[in-house]
Amino acid sequence: MAPGPAALPVPLLVAAAREAQGPGRRRRLPAARALQAAGEVLAVAAGLKPALLWDCGPAGPAELRRYLGRLREAGLAAERLHVLAMGGSALVLRPGPARERLRARPVPLVDVSAARRRPALCGPGEAQAVRRQLAALLGHLRDAEAAGAEPVTASEVVASGWNLCAVAGALLGYPAVYTFAEGAENCLALTPLRVFTARASCPRIKDGLRVQICSFSVPESLCAELRDVLDAWCQQLKEAFGAQSDFVDLCISSEVVSLPAVAL
Repeated sequence: MAPGPAALPVPLLVAAAREAQGPGRRRRLPAARALQAAGEVLAVAAGLKPALLWDCGPAGPAELRRYLGRLREAGLAAERLHVLAMGGSALVLRPGPARERLRARPVPLVDVSAARRRPALCGPGEAQAVRRQLAALLGHLRDAEAAGAEPVTASEVVASGWNLCAVAGALLGYPAVYTFAEGAENCLALTPLRVFTARASCPRIKDGLRVQICSFSVPESLCAELRDVLDAWCQQLKEAFGAQSDFVDLCISSEVVSLPAVAL
């Protein structure tokens, strides 16, 4: 039997994440959060997690790129990784698979604008603007991938006027994404939402470490209409899980929640 992947050095993973916070950070990143971050990067490299939206502090693309370089030095990921700066956020992804995902079947868009009484699927005409933005992003990723061959690359896409909620959701691999009219308000308050969550164990980093692979929601009222794409997402995740050896014990769960306010 072939040996499994080598264990990763926990102290180095923790130190790398804390360095990415920058010297001005008053509170150190907890070790548990640092290992979770490393696990999510590994999930991207393993093809389980389409992209990671970085939320471990104010690290910019340069700091995040150095962090990924440190993880590679520790043996965490051999695949090429890319840092995409977009609208003030940073995502970690593999450029090739990201482009394939954007070229695939268009992701359904759910209009949750505050003016609506309830969420509804967008028609082809309503979705045109977001489709154009995704096409522009596809071109940006193609150019960024061709521009450099380093193991960790970075780029920034000009996303002025973009529907960042929908575009980021597509990059993160959600089977359906939210879109709404300009402004921060939406109609999801007290709306029953079915929240899907996928987690897996990563003994390569630490025994007992559970890593969140994906978490998203869809309005419960639209689950029947979206059943095919939800089933396809679940099947694709199971297939990707079977093709890797860094994670074990995949668990996909769902629950219905209603919240007084939903931030997107």
